Amino acid sequence: MADTLATAGRGPQLLHMLRQGMGAPLVVMAMLAMIVVPLSPLILDALFSFNIAISLVIVLAVVYIQRPLEFSIFPSILLMVTLLRLALNVASTRVILIHGHEGGASAGHVIEAFGEFVIGGNYAVGFVVFAILTIVNFIVVTKGAGRISEVSARFILDSLPGKQMAIDADLNAGLLSRDEAIKRREEVREESDFYGAMDGASKFIRGDAVAGLLILFINLIGGLIIGVAQHDMSAADAAQIYTLLTIGDGLVAQIPGLLISTAVAMLVTRVSRAHDMSGAMMQQVFGQARAVTIAAVLLGIIGMVPGMPNVAFLSLAAILGYLAWVLHKRQQAANAPAAEAAPLAAPAPSELSWDDLKPVDALGLEVGYRLIPLVDRAQGGELMARIKGVRRKLTQELGFLVPPVHIRDNLEFAPGSYRILLHGVPIGSGDIHPDRELALNPGRIPVSIDGIPTKDPAFGLDALWIAQGARPVAESMGLTVVDPATVIATHISHLVRKHAPDLLGHEEVQQLLASLAKVAPKLVEDLTPKALPLATVVRVMQNLLNERVPIRQLRRIAETLVEHASQSQDPVTLTAAVRTSLGRFIVQEINGLNAELPVYTLAPALERVLQDSVNGNSAALEPGLADRMHQSLVECVKRQEALGDPAVLLVPGSVRSLMAKLTRTGIPELHVLAYHEVPDDKRLKLVGNVG
Repeated sequence: MADTLATAGRGPQLLHMLRQGMGAPLVVMAMLAMIVVPLSPLILDALFSFNIAISLVIVLAVVYIQRPLEFSIFPSILLMVTLLRLALNVASTRVILIHGHEGGASAGHVIEAFGEFVIGGNYAVGFVVFAILTIVNFIVVTKGAGRISEVSARFILDSLPGKQMAIDADLNAGLLSRDEAIKRREEVREESDFYGAMDGASKFIRGDAVAGLLILFINLIGGLIIGVAQHDMSAADAAQIYTLLTIGDGLVAQIPGLLISTAVAMLVTRVSRAHDMSGAMMQQVFGQARAVTIAAVLLGIIGMVPGMPNVAFLSLAAILGYLAWVLHKRQQAANAPAAEAAPLAAPAPSELSWDDLKPVDALGLEVGYRLIPLVDRAQGGELMARIKGVRRKLTQELGFLVPPVHIRDNLEFAPGSYRILLHGVPIGSGDIHPDRELALNPGRIPVSIDGIPTKDPAFGLDALWIAQGARPVAESMGLTVVDPATVIATHISHLVRKHAPDLLGHEEVQQLLASLAKVAPKLVEDLTPKALPLATVVRVMQNLLNERVPIRQLRRIAETLVEHASQSQDPVTLTAAVRTSLGRFIVQEINGLNAELPVYTLAPALERVLQDSVNGNSAALEPGLADRMHQSLVECVKRQEALGDPAVLLVPGSVRSLMAKLTRTGIPELHVLAYHEVPDDKRLKLVGNVG
């Protein structure tokens, strides 16, 4: 009784040890012990039964998972079951060679059953069955799975840079949050690790099949020698006993090996997206009523040929015919048009009023009729969700609520065209192929893939409209592939950033100040209308956005305006004061947290010319001088882009506004800073000067 209680008390301790990570080391040590320590036939029966059971569980687990990455531990499991099978082969070989002369049950009932029942006690039949299983496993399943694993690993690893760039593009376009981008990058890394491990793990199966063949012949030769030389058996008796035991042992090991090989092949042939394998197989194989109908007709014709097994073929034809009829009815029900509503009497025309004058939308998108499915959620369109993500990201970046994008169809457009409007005025357009995907070429990579040449509508990059099935090939070449909805959303994001000042008006600034008043009511009260009119505050914020300075630091902006309102009411002067107070924030937006800021400066002669040309807020420059200066600045920007550094021009405060205005349109990548806008603790690196 005490022993029973002690054993029951040790059970939870054993489970606790397994949960603490001791399970895998204990299993490995047990398999190594099976190779060294002799096992009784009873234990061999239990282990062989367990081997078959665990193989069935693995096959069913592969069938029911949604994605291959859900079984990411599979390569390690594959190694463990292969080691278990080889350890059982060694243990059973020892038992067969030592006790085989005692009879068929000397190596356990499982081996005896496979030797007697499965092959009928005929070792010639056993040889044929074992050879067929080995050919199926080694040449068909294992070789095919190994090739698929190798190709999948190569394509996954080759497409890794393209996937990373696609994630970065979605993040920059606002389609992904930071956490979602981190999760996507982790999934990409796990996918590459998984397929790389599967490429190596498939070699275990091939080696296991070869080892099974070698073990079979070693057992046969060793059994004959031991039976004749040590146990004084006749050659015929030794061949009968040891051959049946060896073939039974080989079949016991080969069947689980075939199951595991099948599991490997099923896993590596699965697609990456989540889907139910059984449901997808039924839908894609038996989901086409036309295919099932033709198959039923052909089977019926074959069944009516004299001499053929008429009953079997006609029965199958009847079953497939019934299935085709059911599928046809189901498709008719799904495609049936909705019942038309009863026509209503036409209402009398109402009198025209001011309500009929609709305000112009701040942001609008007009699409051709072929792009309507991208907008319609009922048809799987993702454009609305993408635009919502763009608005959320831009609102966080710019510091004010970006207005919604009103989408409407325009039958006057080409079917695949779209147009983006700002206050009713077109600011951008493009052509989309909704049945294709856009492959962007970020670095003039030579490509050999069929597609329709085009330009990216947002940034003007070389691109190709490729078929949807060519995405893996394009990504393996280093191209960034995006869907049509992402193309339009990225174009909208780019244009909203460019025209942000035009989207910020009195109502938006009033809402911003109302939000600030909840935490700093005295500050807002002193700002407007006491210190400055609302129109001046709006103009200052528009100037900041025009110079690509977000207005997220609203409290700092308001404090600076209150402080300098008594000195000047000029929006340009107030903008310069706000930029000075936001200097650290502006530099961080340009250069991040880097301690060193690379800058260009003006040559002394050019600096004097510009200072002499400044007259209040206006300036007059010789056209030839402006062109030469513009060319020099373009070359500076190209050099900095090649180095991966921001292009910054450091100038005196008196000419900063002039230089920013001159470069804003032609060189938007250039950041113009005044000397007093750079924080004192920021280390400057002089790259060169502009003459």
